[in-house]
Amino acid sequence: MGGHRLLPLLAVFLFAASAAVRAETDTAGDQDQSWVAYLDRVAQEAIREGVSPATIETAFNSLEPDERVIGFDRRQPEFVQTFEEYLVARVTDFRQREGRRLYREHQALLQEIGADYGVDPEYIVAFWGLETSFGRYQGKYSIIRSLATLGFDQRRSAFFTAELIKALHILDEGHVAPDQFVGAWAGAMGQGQFMPSSFLRFAVDYDGDGRKDIWSNQADVFASIANYLKQAGWKSGAGWGTRVNYDASLQPGDLKPETRDTSCRALKHHTKQLPLSDWRNLGVSWEQSPGVGDDNSLWALIVPDGDQTNSYLVGGNFRTILRYNCANKYAVSVGLLAEAITQESS
Repeated sequence: MGGHRLLPLLAVFLFAASAAVRAETDTAGDQDQSWVAYLDRVAQEAIREGVSPATIETAFNSLEPDERVIGFDRRQPEFVQTFEEYLVARVTDFRQREGRRLYREHQALLQEIGADYGVDPEYIVAFWGLETSFGRYQGKYSIIRSLATLGFDQRRSAFFTAELIKALHILDEGHVAPDQFVGAWAGAMGQGQFMPSSFLRFAVDYDGDGRKDIWSNQADVFASIANYLKQAGWKSGAGWGTRVNYDASLQPGDLKPETRDTSCRALKHHTKQLPLSDWRNLGVSWEQSPGVGDDNSLWALIVPDGDQTNSYLVGGNFRTILRYNCANKYAVSVGLLAEAITQESS
């Protein structure tokens, strides 16, 4: 109740702090509200959800839209790398070497967390490496400013406004100082690049210091990635897939699933799932086993860019990896990097 009595004062603060700010950003469609009115609406909703007015005043003090963020959102380039080019750019020699070194350096902690969450520790390192190059590149954009800018813009206002309110909850809970609350331009943050909604669902205070510090606390970073994967259905030791060759007479286009799973756009490039014995009978061969499991485990074939020599059988944890980033290129990169990390670390 006390928070509601403060709403008029908060509104005055927001209007005063934003007096010099433009009323509109470069948005599509008819814009019928000002920047300050938008912030006031967000503030009232956040207070209704229990965020303290003091937290909001600190977060919104002198806040202005970030034109760079709107530019990035408008000019996201069409992704034109081939599958193989993407793998070469992501699973680099540096990431493989550094992944092995850091796996050895943090092996005791990684194995402890891996056992606690039932997640293979080399995959924790692989996600860490692909998301932020092992924490080196987390982004330097203000999370609050970026999300407020994208929420005020009308293109995806509902999504980013919801994320902004969740970001205010994170600040209010004291997990990070306001001046350190930074990340990528669209709001992903920390060494695992969680959106605020993912933070609130999956971030872990593994060392028990009262903060879920995914920016600088290695234990919290590893445990948060592991918890995300556990909640997504990770199965320890199940593998992800392998590169394969197949007989020219096989037509993957004839093996479409009877019903299409629309939960992830990447799945439209998957064939139906079949046991390994069926794939062998269809002329598919591989040098490395796709993963632990008998011939009754199910695997799908993906043929990126229509390239028969660069095809993969995927199963095991592959769809769980897609829950983190719904792109086949990304999921294969995770699998390949995880394998490379353990090749010389045991």
